[in-house]
Amino acid sequence: MPTLDLVVATCDKYSNPTVITPYVQNILTEDGLVVEAFERKGLKVARKSWADQDFDWAETKMVLIRTTWDYFDRYEEWQNWLALVASKTRLINPIEIIRWNMDKHYLGDLKARGVNIPETIYIETGSQTTLSDLHAKTGWKETILKPCVSGASRHTYKLNISNLAAHEPLFQNLIAKEAFMLQPFQKNVVEKGEISMMVMGGQVTHAVLKIAKPGDFRVQDDFGGTVHNYQPNELEIAFAEKAVAACHPTPFYARVDVIKDNNDQLAIIELELIEPELWFRLMPSAAQVLADSIE
Repeated sequence: MPTLDLVVATCDKYSNPTVITPYVQNILTEDGLVVEAFERKGLKVARKSWADQDFDWAETKMVLIRTTWDYFDRYEEWQNWLALVASKTRLINPIEIIRWNMDKHYLGDLKARGVNIPETIYIETGSQTTLSDLHAKTGWKETILKPCVSGASRHTYKLNISNLAAHEPLFQNLIAKEAFMLQPFQKNVVEKGEISMMVMGGQVTHAVLKIAKPGDFRVQDDFGGTVHNYQPNELEIAFAEKAVAACHPTPFYARVDVIKDNNDQLAIIELELIEPELWFRLMPSAAQVLADSIE
């Protein structure tokens, strides 16, 4: 029989850090809030690196994926770990939805289910096309190119008619190896920012507004972006909850990244279901909502 009720999964870097920077402290604080929320329910909880070779994952009833923020660098190992753990215990969110969410083709699925996304073209691995052809076909003047499997803005490029030739050799090399997606540049990302709404057990608990630094389009703090408390309105809340309800199976937790698209309509820019930053430190009670929904 399992000796633990729940393991909160992190990564090697943050499992037992020796240097506690403000960034690391935020991670420890938020993971701690999650652990405490489940412990208040009388559950036996531990926090471990997903890559811990000494732990038998059959020793826990559930694994909650949280701050596993190195898996893009260990992608094959991560895929093997997911399969191993799913065979021994219960993953939260479920493995089906984790695998679905790892590939940005999921945005096309959401569109087919009635959830608005920015205009998108998928460029499959090995496609015979050029950046010039794609821009001529769509008529888009400014675009964003990014991989279908990615994170932290890996191989994400802002393109325009004047720099297509310079990016063409790189583009050809990239699409020979992996699928990409092309979207028209969304001006409101820069002008209004990106709203991230946290959804626990199907309901929005809190939100933040992410703003890119002047002269950049990336809102991540890795690139100088800033994060601000945000109170979403009823339309934004309903839109985020609709997006989560469109997922199959329904996730226990999600972060819904929303913008106003170039038509000034709410649109999903990302739906994060694997290991998103959830800013529990700004709303500690949301960790308890998560624990309630999983219990």
